[in-house]
Amino acid sequence: MINSEMKTCVIYCRVSTEKETQEASLSRQEEELKELANELELTLLEVFKEKHSGYDMDREGLLDLLDCVRDEEVDVVLIQDETRLGRGNARVAILHLLAKTNTTIITNGDSGPLKLNEMDTMLLEILAIVEEYQRKLHNAKIRRGMKRAVREGYRPEKNLKNKGNLEGRERIDVPLSEIVSLRKKGLTFEEIAGVLRGLGHNISKATVHRRYKEYEIEQEG
Repeated sequence: MINSEMKTCVIYCRVSTEKETQEASLSRQEEELKELANELELTLLEVFKEKHSGYDMDREGLLDLLDCVRDEEVDVVLIQDETRLGRGNARVAILHLLAKTNTTIITNGDSGPLKLNEMDTMLLEILAIVEEYQRKLHNAKIRRGMKRAVREGYRPEKNLKNKGNLEGRERIDVPLSEIVSLRKKGLTFEEIAGVLRGLGHNISKATVHRRYKEYEIEQEG
């Protein structure tokens, strides 16, 4: 059954080889899926087509599709059949990524949402549970890092403008003084990045590491 609230869709077509016979299959997939989009009264945003093995995740068309789903309001991905998304472990990984964005997958064969077998359903449930616990573990590490920093005398409210000090740093800046202070208190680069993200800074572990190394070089100079 199709959800009446679904509005937008993208199409993904794939064949596995560069053979000329496969070109006709690619065109046929696109044509039939465009007809399906019309039948379901969906607004087509984009069509992604490629010739690539379904066992590989490193596909230009697939990566573009995932970017589009992430950045645009995409309700549905239309495919000819479930093997077009991928095969083997790659297929399960892609199904998981799309499930996380609440994007419905509709196949031409079913003219409706993709029907998962019992094994696929179980694997996706396991992946979701593992990811949730990874998230909890990551948040626990951030909290531990923050508590350790506070015990050592770190007071973020004294340095961040958006946390009460109007003379402090803007959140959008990379707070080098905070990085240096937390590093001296024994936090790892990952913990520092986690603490700063918790305070509103969009910063990665790699950026923290790079800025701290730059600081060390300056100090040595």
